[in-house]
Amino acid sequence: MYNSIRPGKEWLDTNGKHIQAHGFSVFYDEKNEQYVWYGENKEKTDGKGTIWHWGVRYYTSKDLYNWEDRGLLIPPTPDDLTSPLHPTYCMDRPHILYCKKTGKYVAWLKIMLSGHNQSMCILTADEFGGPYTVDKLLYKPLKMSCGDFCLHADPDGKAYIWFERPHFEMICATLTDDYTAVTNEYSVHYPNLRPPFTREAPTYFEKDGKRYLITSGTGGYYPNPSQVCVFENPHGEYRDLGDPCIDDKDGTSFDAQFTSVLRLPETDQYIACADRWMPRACDRRKTKAFIAHMDEVFADYKPNREPREVTPMSGKEEKHEENTSISQYVWLPIEWEGEKPVIRWKSEWKI
Repeated sequence: MYNSIRPGKEWLDTNGKHIQAHGFSVFYDEKNEQYVWYGENKEKTDGKGTIWHWGVRYYTSKDLYNWEDRGLLIPPTPDDLTSPLHPTYCMDRPHILYCKKTGKYVAWLKIMLSGHNQSMCILTADEFGGPYTVDKLLYKPLKMSCGDFCLHADPDGKAYIWFERPHFEMICATLTDDYTAVTNEYSVHYPNLRPPFTREAPTYFEKDGKRYLITSGTGGYYPNPSQVCVFENPHGEYRDLGDPCIDDKDGTSFDAQFTSVLRLPETDQYIACADRWMPRACDRRKTKAFIAHMDEVFADYKPNREPREVTPMSGKEEKHEENTSISQYVWLPIEWEGEKPVIRWKSEWKI
């Protein structure tokens, strides 16, 4: 049993197994009075074979310290190479919204194909725990390739998606009423950048009527500085507030990438939740070397601004070299300096 949060340390579920929910979201389930944590299941990934993921797994907790494995929320399809949910394809960052108008839970999954041709797989279910059925096998919002993303629904039901258009700008688009597609209403943010400065991994949250977005730079699994912006209208002006990570001397967001912000119910306490994709010391040295030469690494990168049609699955298994099954988690409390959210390192802390 745990009675504290220890960022970056091994975190086991109540069965004594490593928690496998990466690129994740955490929220409070009011109906069942529990927290829910869901993300990419990497239990079969080893960095030597062809498995990128093994579906979406979820966990529940009453105290945010101890998490019970609830199994696969969305299972993989290991016998169908034509499915975007085959474990060899790069399925990332699942996000789920409840649509009050339809009574459906709507899941969006990023599916990364060859090069920077990336699509979404969209599924729906009557209950959060599933089963989920495919609504759109492969979908490109606005005929754009779409990288890391997040979703949000306002109390009035209007919902949005923020996604990185690889790798040169951030798009915000309004969702349709049933949340299974986008409308033609969209806006462009952080434009005309190139890696490693392009913003990705958008993480949305709100406080006192203001909207915030934490983003990371673009560096694969190599951690880099975060930025936070504030805005009132999703399609309006975004004001950059700088790096939220205080005393992050190496500029690596505490060796992590933020993916979710949780507000504790009926409080003003916020928790910034992140993945530490590369926890080993040898990876730390690689990170420093990457940061030192990142301009050279991306010197020849040229963005593709043309509309992109959906590309079918390759129909063959792909090799993956990163062992993301060993990734750890970094959860830290958010403090406030005026309107700016700030995050300070704590080796151990309690709610």
